Amino acid sequence: DNRNCTTTVVDMTTPLDALRSLHRSLEAGRSGEELRPHWHPSAKIREYPNTIAPQGALRDLDDTLAASERGAGLLASQTYEEVESFELADRAIMRLTWTGVVGAAVGPFAAGQKLVAHIAQFARVEDGQVIELATYDCYEPLAD
Repeated sequence: DNRNCTTTVVDMTTPLDALRSLHRSLEAGRSGEELRPHWHPSAKIREYPNTIAPQGALRDLDDTLAASERGAGLLASQTYEEVESFELADRAIMRLTWTGVVGAAVGPFAAGQKLVAHIAQFARVEDGQVIELATYDCYEPLAD
């Protein structure tokens, strides 16, 4: 008789699994609300100054989802190649190479232009979702 049995669901997602899942969703072209499941409701994302965002940015979840929509509008495709990664407790540290292909001419970018950044990301994960992300994006020189 199982009437008195209870089931406890435990999130077995590791911090690296959570970060990799976010990258796979971005590669698949997901943006905006489609990315919400990857992020903790209290998420804070810090992008340190780089070629694309010279002032850097500190975003909450809603700002991050809106920024992902803008980015998706620029890119025809993007890939994340993991170079190395480490995990400690609720933290994931990943070094990766990001490659994006511009979809249509916008501002200084030409359609078909390839963008490459060497990235270090530091994430903290809670309940299988990224709650903090610091990203250091070092872009290769942009083609003229």
